[in-house]
Amino acid sequence: MHSSEQKVIVEMTVNGALYQREIEPRTLLVEFIREELGLTGTHIGCDTSYCGACSIVLDGLLIKSCTTLAVQADGGVVETVEGLEKDGALHPLQSAFSEHHGLQCGYCTPGMLMAAKTLLEENPQPDRDQICKGIAGNVCRCTGYVNIIKAVDAAAKTMQES
Repeated sequence: MHSSEQKVIVEMTVNGALYQREIEPRTLLVEFIREELGLTGTHIGCDTSYCGACSIVLDGLLIKSCTTLAVQADGGVVETVEGLEKDGALHPLQSAFSEHHGLQCGYCTPGMLMAAKTLLEENPQPDRDQICKGIAGNVCRCTGYVNIIKAVDAAAKTMQES
């Protein structure tokens, strides 16, 4: 038996640009971002929302895009890791991750960056425990947490100075 699923139109602002696409209603937000928009920085890791590699910001909230339907973001404002860089300049978090070796294989990095960005927007001067809690929804399989925490702390200090 062949079933044809109706398509729906979704519209959202992603990294400051407005996009409208016709998609299947069951399309996951991570698939929409990667396949429809070609923004492959958001990674697919576990498909269960455990690892956090797919973390993005939707309407100001950090979410796991692998368990969110694209239709749930219809009309929303989405920020992905590609949106961190502005006018050719890295975000202080990106610079700090590089300077403090906060990335190893890099797979978790986009989600870690988005989690850290959200944390620093809510708490510009987090202590070590607050940083750990802020990135707790993201798994680094290379066990690079020490350097990730250092990087987030350094970025917080840099952002406070500027």
